Amino acid sequence: MDEPQVPADPDDEAEIPESHPRYESLLTRHRIEDGLEKGITSRQGLIAQGRGEAYDYLLGERTLESADEAAQAAAAALLLADRPVVSVNGNVAALCPGEVVDLAEATDAAIEVNLFNRTEERMEAIADHLRKHGASEVKGLAGDGKIPGLDHARATVDADGIESADTVLVPLEDGDRAEALGAMGKTEIVIDLNPLSRSAQTAAIPIVDNIIRAVPNVTAHARELQDASRADLRAIVESFDAAAALDAAEAAVRTGR
Repeated sequence: MDEPQVPADPDDEAEIPESHPRYESLLTRHRIEDGLEKGITSRQGLIAQGRGEAYDYLLGERTLESADEAAQAAAAALLLADRPVVSVNGNVAALCPGEVVDLAEATDAAIEVNLFNRTEERMEAIADHLRKHGASEVKGLAGDGKIPGLDHARATVDADGIESADTVLVPLEDGDRAEALGAMGKTEIVIDLNPLSRSAQTAAIPIVDNIIRAVPNVTAHARELQDASRADLRAIVESFDAAAALDAAEAAVRTGR
């Protein structure tokens, strides 16, 4: 007789079969649920994840050519920056903590936790989670800086982090902060599956892709460009057409191609 099949352990992502046609979707759901249990994500983060997953389904759950070009431009912009920062919220920390650490190392960027639903417990939990995945330093806990024009907790940042950064990577939809950072004159890179969101429309470099694909993709491009001249890096950034990238992503959402 065949041995009875043992159900997959819902608490162990290693038991999600990679052969499953919705593997990435199941993996991200698991990580968000696990993040909620650990106090990393908020309940609102579950809704945000569902909205993003819907757009990814419309995009065909793939990285578009325009998104790959945006990832290359993002890598070049981060390498050119004097004070780059990767901003992290609860969903980002839950979905790709190790990948964020890899990106920060590849671009010599700081990592800063920035939350809408900010509590000391969540800030500490996220910082600790990132350290467990290899981060040597995590900013955001000092909270001695401010983003002007915001009337909620995302305005609270570190003075030597996001406040003084010249380039900020803002993963996931965050429209009002994207606008406020733009008003401060910072170069904004946004990862957002919705090409019509304020975040994507505001960004200097919008990457319309799933964060679990986009972050490793930016890192790969950064490593490829590690020895590029500053002139070559500037040429990559200057040749990137944000409007064309957003148009291409919207067309893919509408047509499925």
